[in-house]
Amino acid sequence: MSSTTFSYEFNNEVFRGNVNFPTGIFIDGQFSAGFNRTTIDVVNPSTGKVIASIAEGTAKDVDRAVETAHRAFETSWGLKVPGAERGKLLSRLADLMEKHSDELAALEALDNGKTFTWAKGVDVDFSISTIRYYAGWADKIHGQVIETHEDKLAYTRHEPFGVVGQIIPWNFPLLMMAWKLGPALATGNCIVLKPSEFTPLTALRMCSIINEAGFPPGVVNVVTGYGNTVGQAISEHMNIDKVAFTGSTLVGRKIMEAAAKSNLKNVTLELGGKSPNIIFNDADLDQAVNWTSHGLYWNHGQCCCAGSRIFVQSGIYDEFLRRFTAKSQSIKLGDPFATDSQQGPQVSQIQFDRIMGYINSGKQDGARVHLGGERHGTEGYWIQPTIFTDTRPDMRIVKEEIFGPVGVVIKFEDEEDVLRQANDTMYGLAAAVFTQDITRGIRFAHRLHAGTAWINCINSLHPNVPFGGYKQSGIGRECGEYALNNYTNVKAVHVNLGQCI
Repeated sequence: MSSTTFSYEFNNEVFRGNVNFPTGIFIDGQFSAGFNRTTIDVVNPSTGKVIASIAEGTAKDVDRAVETAHRAFETSWGLKVPGAERGKLLSRLADLMEKHSDELAALEALDNGKTFTWAKGVDVDFSISTIRYYAGWADKIHGQVIETHEDKLAYTRHEPFGVVGQIIPWNFPLLMMAWKLGPALATGNCIVLKPSEFTPLTALRMCSIINEAGFPPGVVNVVTGYGNTVGQAISEHMNIDKVAFTGSTLVGRKIMEAAAKSNLKNVTLELGGKSPNIIFNDADLDQAVNWTSHGLYWNHGQCCCAGSRIFVQSGIYDEFLRRFTAKSQSIKLGDPFATDSQQGPQVSQIQFDRIMGYINSGKQDGARVHLGGERHGTEGYWIQPTIFTDTRPDMRIVKEEIFGPVGVVIKFEDEEDVLRQANDTMYGLAAAVFTQDITRGIRFAHRLHAGTAWINCINSLHPNVPFGGYKQSGIGRECGEYALNNYTNVKAVHVNLGQCI
């Protein structure tokens, strides 16, 4: 079956070159059309115009991918390949990603809308670091010898599940792929991965790079398509023993339900957030403003750990708001390939409409639009940086994840006041505290109900530090040694050395 292809000429101040690669279903190391031979259009969010067509996968394509992955696991991967060899392949993959880093960054900027500068300096670099980090872990996956008594040898093995399903979002396409691939491949699993239909280009380009790195066919399979077909097929597949998902809490519930109703597969979920960013009177105000801007507007606000609930103590509230307003006004919205651009468009018409719906809800509920609140430009999916004040705790803009460049600034009086407000949420992904009293910072961080607590920084992540949520922000952890636990079963082995009955 023939495959669709993507051809594009980049000619801008940061990247010049022609790219050409297949955009079909990637199974057993080869590209092909989907079972129904239909396609999905990919849109440039800066203009709203179609830039590519990709193969539309179906449940039958997932079946074929799973069968292929099982065959690879039994013959050319898994425990058939020593960890040291898996590590070499992951290292080679990281080297090739580095070789193609400009191209990967350009593809992220084109179909996601993030600036090339951020895509290369953060998304691509972090992705490469993640793959390298797990390359180092591949030969260190081991269990324990456990003392029982002299007539018994008892030990544990950490064995791969076999075939795992992975579903990644559109906000950090390459980075989320790396977060999923790294620990799964290091531990010896084979993969069936679904990228977002909005931002599939880097995942599809990575397929050719994975082949070039020398991974056996069938170890990594990528099935493009919609969530209600391909995503559902992965979640309920009887021959997938584990599924990992990053995305909204709403969809996470559906995946967990499908996993439970099928074969009770192991589930890892990295879901939504409504993270509090708490600024005390004694904070370094300039730094707090700069970090708050990064915490809210990074990736155009399309970040699960965005610090969108900004709590400012009453003693500095007015001055903070003045400085933060000026900082927000200075953000340059523009062509993602321009070196001076700081914010690009939202990813899609659907997301644009969703964010504008929240902005309109805030207006209707009586919140004050302190800044922004409108569309930017006449084409594409651009939204002005937006600040609301004079909010109430029951407003949707305060309670619900907006996933856009929209924040609420809320005045508080003391620690107990803000702690109650910060923890009053169904989410628990992340939180930040700004204070020059490090004792208070640490004490307060320990009391926040969140999987990540930043002190005097925000949205600062590393491949060797775990990331994940409390409450309805997810199950399990990405990154670090902790992520390896997501991809292994623990087997206890008992060896009788002389006990008789």
